[in-house]
Amino acid sequence: MMRKFLIPIFLFTVINVFGQRVYWQQAVDYSMDIDFDVRKHQFEGEQTLVYTNHSPDVLNRVFYHLYFNAFQPNSMMDIRSQNIKDPDRRMSSEIHKLTDEEIGFCQIKTLTQDGVPLKYHVEGTILEVDLARPIQPGEKTTFKMEFHSQVPVQIRRSGRDNAEGIDYSMSQWYPKLCEYDEQGWHANPYIAREFYGVWGDFDVKISMDSDYIIGGTGYLVNGKTEIGYGYEGTPMKPLTKSKKLTWHFVAKNVPDFVWAADRDYKHTEFKVPGQDLTLHFFYQNDEKIQDAWEKLPAIMAEVFAFAQPKYGKYGYAHYSFIQGGDGGMEYPMATLITGNRGLGSLVGVSVHELMHSWYQMMLGTNESLYAWMDEGFTSYASAVIMNYLKEKGLIGGEAVDDPHRGTYTAYVGFAQSGYEEPLITHADHFQTNSAYSVGAYVKGAIFLHQLEYIIGQSAFDKGMLAYHAQWAYKHPNANDFIRVMETISGLELDWYREYWINTTYTIDYSINKVEEVKNGTRVTLERKGLMPMPVDVMVTYKDGKKEVYNAALRIMRGNKPQESVDIKQIDLPDWPWTNPQYEFIIPARMQDINSIEIDPSGRMADVDAANNLFVVE
Repeated sequence: MMRKFLIPIFLFTVINVFGQRVYWQQAVDYSMDIDFDVRKHQFEGEQTLVYTNHSPDVLNRVFYHLYFNAFQPNSMMDIRSQNIKDPDRRMSSEIHKLTDEEIGFCQIKTLTQDGVPLKYHVEGTILEVDLARPIQPGEKTTFKMEFHSQVPVQIRRSGRDNAEGIDYSMSQWYPKLCEYDEQGWHANPYIAREFYGVWGDFDVKISMDSDYIIGGTGYLVNGKTEIGYGYEGTPMKPLTKSKKLTWHFVAKNVPDFVWAADRDYKHTEFKVPGQDLTLHFFYQNDEKIQDAWEKLPAIMAEVFAFAQPKYGKYGYAHYSFIQGGDGGMEYPMATLITGNRGLGSLVGVSVHELMHSWYQMMLGTNESLYAWMDEGFTSYASAVIMNYLKEKGLIGGEAVDDPHRGTYTAYVGFAQSGYEEPLITHADHFQTNSAYSVGAYVKGAIFLHQLEYIIGQSAFDKGMLAYHAQWAYKHPNANDFIRVMETISGLELDWYREYWINTTYTIDYSINKVEEVKNGTRVTLERKGLMPMPVDVMVTYKDGKKEVYNAALRIMRGNKPQESVDIKQIDLPDWPWTNPQYEFIIPARMQDINSIEIDPSGRMADVDAANNLFVVE
């Protein structure tokens, strides 16, 4: 029996609760029938796509992604991987060597719009289509397509016969309509970076030899009646002796569809206590990995229980962890992960890919433009969750007070390397893989942890939940997130986004001078870096008492609230960002002070913390 869909009523105009933009988004409804030939590693596909134009614009053309075409010698992905300064060896050393039997391709055989044949042209990984009639605002149109594809050998995310012997990792496998939003079409060639998809519904039937087991996005609607296994623990043995079986999956309100198939898959399921949520695990029946995979379900159930109160409710009734791919890659309601790992590594990759269900699969940013909102937010949440699992003793390792410390260390080193690029850079156009990775994963995670420092932990936690409530199943951008945080905190935060995202300016504050004066102790702070920040200064007295002096930026229009119930916060006059120095008086003699320290929490990404501490001799 198919589970009910836990999807909220879909609104295309956002109510102006948090002061965000007037909003609309396109919609797709895919029906696909796939006939797979495992001997040739090819398949025939029929696709019906109902496209709804919710934009205010008349559309005269549409574009599709044909991702498999990237896995060919001299493709843009091949050339890019050979010429970038720090190439990914999986691609730079492999794509240009592929034979005709090993390449990937997606060939369009026929394409019609409402029954009328269309003119189209293939440019690498993009299908350019001239419409028979324009699509007016508010209109629907139906595209029907026949296509023929070959699955490439596994090199990057997609493909056959991965390093662990998984037969098929089927991601980015079908002709996928490009997204159209307020910035127009996003028909970006595929060079192995990020994705952006239209929210919609999928009805997918996959016919394949009966000795294969398939796991993927959505709900298997014919598991008990035809396949012989479903989501109630029934064995994976086909009910029919036919040469092929047809697996029928349905998914509502998702931006993509992934699946994987293998002849050696073992399937287990785990019902999360107290929730209408079932977790599925597809992995090779290999005793070397059994122990870790058998422990994984209970741990991931604990992750769901911990994550939802912090980051928002997971919106579907199923999630699948599928052995496949080339590392870890997120998709709606599922992930592909390599599985030959110890427990700690297996949990780590599972947690990271699962958290993409929040930061991409429910909060669907354009990750090509805002990769830091996808990878960075996911990395931030993953660090918090992994630390929690250590604290609970569910995985090895010691829990720490700040699980993000290593992230800051990585950022500071790279920020001083000369290779850093602004996070506003489109993911495809970073000049090095390192700059993209550090920017998206590391600097993106710091964006959140540092925001805690700016607005306070309580406002931050409320803001993360409000962000999910307001923007789930939509396409939020950087300003949408900041507007939510501004509303929750009551502070102006656009300056923070502009400096941290649009520039590579660094933060460096120092204690310039401490001197005793008539009315106490005068402290002179100096901003040495180009990025301004509010400054917390912790004063520790000889008797052990502590106080925090908070100097907010004038452009914030307020101070964060006191964070600690035990440590008093004293709000100082605002610090204008134009002023390189700032003075304040501590109403105590210097001999009564033990130390003065800038940001003892370490949440401000100061590139030179050595000048942040003054100890009274």
